[in-house]
Amino acid sequence: MKKILTGLIISTAFTFNLHAFEVDKEKSSLSWKGTKINGEHYGNLKFKEAKASVKDGKLVGGEFVVDMNSITVTDLKGEWKDKFLGHIKSGDFFQVEKYPVSKLVINSVKGNKVNATLTVKDKSGPVSFDYKKEGKAFVGDFKFDRTKFGMIYKSGNFFKDLGDKIIHDDVLVNFKLVPQEQLAPQKKK
Repeated sequence: MKKILTGLIISTAFTFNLHAFEVDKEKSSLSWKGTKINGEHYGNLKFKEAKASVKDGKLVGGEFVVDMNSITVTDLKGEWKDKFLGHIKSGDFFQVEKYPVSKLVINSVKGNKVNATLTVKDKSGPVSFDYKKEGKAFVGDFKFDRTKFGMIYKSGNFFKDLGDKIIHDDVLVNFKLVPQEQLAPQKKK
C-alpha cells in the first residue's frame, strides 16, 4: 500500500509540472526561405492555431496549424512580388486554395531535439530539429524537402536540363513561439 501511495504522489508531482499554453500569435513568428541556384526568396507565415506543452521549462509537445493564405514574400516588391506570391500559392507549390492549412505536431522531445510530423498539402512526413529557449520564447528552425509534399516544380531531382533554373528541394522554416500571457484572476469585491 505504501508503494502504491508513493507512486501516486510521484506521478501527481510530475503531472503538475506539465502545463499547456496557447502561443501568442502576434508576438510569435514564423518565416520561410527557399533557395535556387542563383538566389533565394523568403517571407513570413501566420499561425491559425498554436498550442504547446511544457514540463519543467522544457518543450515536450505541441500542435501548430499554419494559415497558408497568410504566406508573404518579403524580398520582392511590386509586380514581381505579386507574381511570385501567386506562383507559390498555385498548384506548382502550396496550392493554398485547396490546402489552406499546414500542420506540425510534436511527437517526442529528447533534450532539445524535437521529432515531429509535418503535414503539407495533405501529405505527412517526419521532421527533426533542435530548439532553444530565449527568455520565455522557444526558437529554432527546421528544413523540409518540398518534393516529399508534392511540390516538384523545377526540382533537379525530377527534371533534367534545367541549368540555372533549378530550385532547391529544401525549404527552411524559422520559428519563435511566445507563450500567451495569462491574466491573473480578478479578486471579488
